[in-house]
Amino acid sequence: MLSAKPNPLQTPHSGYHWDGSDRRFFEGWYYRVTLPEPGQTFAFMYSIEDPLGGRPHSGGGAQILGPDDGYLCRTFPDVNKFWAAPDALELGHWGDTDLNASPGYLDPQLFDRHIRQGYQGTATWHQGTLKDGPNACRWQYAITPVYGWGNPARLQQSTAGWLSFLPIFEPGWQILMAHGWATGWIEWNGDRYEFTNAPAYGEKNWGGAFPEKWFWVNCNCFDGIPDLALTAGGGRRGVLWWMESVAMVGIHYRGEFYEFVPWNGQVSWQVEPWGSWQMRADNGQFQVSLTATSDRPGTPLRAPTQDGLTFCCRDTMKGDVTLQLRQGSRLILEAHSSLCGVETGGGPWTETWIINN
Repeated sequence: MLSAKPNPLQTPHSGYHWDGSDRRFFEGWYYRVTLPEPGQTFAFMYSIEDPLGGRPHSGGGAQILGPDDGYLCRTFPDVNKFWAAPDALELGHWGDTDLNASPGYLDPQLFDRHIRQGYQGTATWHQGTLKDGPNACRWQYAITPVYGWGNPARLQQSTAGWLSFLPIFEPGWQILMAHGWATGWIEWNGDRYEFTNAPAYGEKNWGGAFPEKWFWVNCNCFDGIPDLALTAGGGRRGVLWWMESVAMVGIHYRGEFYEFVPWNGQVSWQVEPWGSWQMRADNGQFQVSLTATSDRPGTPLRAPTQDGLTFCCRDTMKGDVTLQLRQGSRLILEAHSSLCGVETGGGPWTETWIINN
């Protein structure tokens, strides 16, 4: 296997977590590129479930949320054609191929020549080709990380804090790259998009169970502020034998990291089943508020569940978000974007979810 270039901003949990056991297990990865000029986004979602094989839900999946929230999905039943590195962000899944070798990272030209269905991704490279009925997508682009998770001049942090190194949270969640630049091309149903230094993002999750209910707000393509990345989310997740509702807000801006998490302050939210996401947080030194809205219907997406890869969440990459960051009475930044990713998932979502801390 060829080795990808080392990533100086590599976060904890960048490697593959499966320990080879037969317990219920999934791991998922998310790559995204936002193209400001046409106002479109490509989000690539990969998953592997019960990788030991032979289980009802064993297999992999690849989903793409494309222009105007278009959707493509491809499953990969053969877990033996999935590969991932245990100590770095390197993964891929081969589908239709004429290669008989064990799967692993390929030189981009070899991948292009021999993999007719599949993908491969690292911290600095992402390519693939997928077909789903009349829908088709091909892509190749290089990635230059700008922010991992934390201050870029220091060791990168675990998104869920030091406790995430212990297998007591279900699921684990890690932002792999809060912000970066992508250069290359994506072809979607015959339309070719070429881009240079387009905002890119990456995250992952893993474990034996998905949250019961969750929401997510994410943007690194703000109007007139190229050096700003927002990731926020919350959910009800399992901790040992109980469930807890938790949320966080993370902001990277001008080389600084502003973190709002349960262990350093208070996070409150008011999220509707769809269409409105509001959050406030205070870590004792800084205060953040954000409001995201969408009048689009959103696209149903699949996620790993106890019943396998099923439709259980809804996304749009065209949310409107307004973000304010303060230090007391001093306004540090105010920003807006109409290319914000928003999501609600799980349930039940019969009414507005309000947590006031």
